[in-house]
Amino acid sequence: MALAASALTPLNRISNANRWSQVSSRASHSFNVSLLFEKRGIGFRNGIAAAAASSPSPVIEDISQKEIPQRIYTWPDNKKPRVCILGGGFGGLYTALRLESLIWADDKKPQVLLVDQSERFVFKPMLYELLSGEVDAWEIAPRFSELLANTGIQFFQDRVKMLHPADHLGMNGSTGSCSGGTVVLESGLLIEYDWLVLALGSEAKLDTAPGAAEFAFPFSTLEDACKVDNKLKELERRKFGKDTLIRVAVVGCGYSGVELAATVSERLQDRGLVKAINVNTIILPTAPPGNRETALKVLSSRKVQLLLGYLVRCIRKESDLEGSAMPTEAGVFPKTLAEHGSEKYILELQPAERGLQRQILEADLVLWTVGSKPPLPQLEPCDRPHELPLNGRGQAETDETLRVKGHPRIFALGDSSALRDMNGRILPATAQVAFQQADFTGWNLWAAINDRPLLPFRFQNLGEMMTLGRNDAALSPSFIEGLTLEGPVGHAARKIAYLLRLPTDEHRLKVGISWLTKSAVDSVASLQSTLSKVLSGS
Repeated sequence: MALAASALTPLNRISNANRWSQVSSRASHSFNVSLLFEKRGIGFRNGIAAAAASSPSPVIEDISQKEIPQRIYTWPDNKKPRVCILGGGFGGLYTALRLESLIWADDKKPQVLLVDQSERFVFKPMLYELLSGEVDAWEIAPRFSELLANTGIQFFQDRVKMLHPADHLGMNGSTGSCSGGTVVLESGLLIEYDWLVLALGSEAKLDTAPGAAEFAFPFSTLEDACKVDNKLKELERRKFGKDTLIRVAVVGCGYSGVELAATVSERLQDRGLVKAINVNTIILPTAPPGNRETALKVLSSRKVQLLLGYLVRCIRKESDLEGSAMPTEAGVFPKTLAEHGSEKYILELQPAERGLQRQILEADLVLWTVGSKPPLPQLEPCDRPHELPLNGRGQAETDETLRVKGHPRIFALGDSSALRDMNGRILPATAQVAFQQADFTGWNLWAAINDRPLLPFRFQNLGEMMTLGRNDAALSPSFIEGLTLEGPVGHAARKIAYLLRLPTDEHRLKVGISWLTKSAVDSVASLQSTLSKVLSGS
């Protein structure tokens, strides 16, 4: 699971317009900021701070470095610790809320600044319910301004452009200050911090097959879910009253792919045909056997076709068969928006196992759930000897306390972290891992600020759960071996578990009332339908 790294327009808006007064112009900085920007040739963009929360329409003006002095964020209190958290997903937001909940001495309580490119926190495990109509967007994607209204946490909506850490020079930096480094945002704002938390999540990786980036829909952000929902509505309108089926291809049969295939097939029913493609010869290879068996049973009952042991070689439009838009020598297709027009798409499948034949599929919609990449920012070239230690997937290598190796003032968690378990395996990028790491990160920040020993993180697997439709799910708790809750019971247990995991008490209460009301309405409607059938039969 991941902070959502959606392709939204950069917006350097602060959650409260009055907070823009905290940004001041300075001629110099303890980290020689002018030199930092001159090396990179970075221009500044002066964003408009006041924008309507419901429909932001930022106006960004490019201003050269010579025309405006650099803007540096001014913290309210220079004597208190400054914690900057990059990413507002499970890891980042829950770390901020954990810091807010701890007991602090007056002079030790940190100032917390949360930065995310979106104005909303997204509870990603329930994005599928947007397609089925079970939830409303506000329930699983509340605005940060609402969640943080009764806290001391500051929120900026912006993108991260660059890091300039100084903790590799020693805990007190090169100039005797206690600063741990600086962060440069895409808007040009520079933030000096004492402690940094990397929780940037991950974004879809669509460069593994030619045509995927142009023609396939990822499903990892609120924006992705809305695009898929709109595309399905368009196909439903276009195919209404016709004999042709809506053909959907789902690439990947991990949890995301299987949940998508189950949800979409239930929504389309007899009007659609869903085909799920996977390179492995089984679905959900890392899932408990009970979850896998339940998912297979549900997919079979909804006539989802499984194409196992296949790789997607490329995706193209139907017209490409005639050579009108063939890929270049580098295998790259021309830029085309998949959500426009009524084209059909061709998927070439290459066997990954012996004995399988090459296949070609036609689809009206391609959903891509394979691969992800952490969007960690780049450092200055002059800092290359001290840059963050990253693994092959772009995750920061951390020690067992979740601190980045070689950087005692930087913590990384969730998809941004490459923490390994006792067997040397990297922990999975799931919401459950990020939840638990946020608790430890918050506590270890408290310990570091108060000169106490830090705690090593130990992941406790509580089990795995997945949605399979409006009234269907599978849940396998780890503390009862062999038990799998499925159907309506599993569905209810999953919703209760996620309700308890929503960010704040106030939001949990509002969502709980909303879900209870919807459940009551659905029950009354079901009862009326049953009585109507009985009376008409008599």
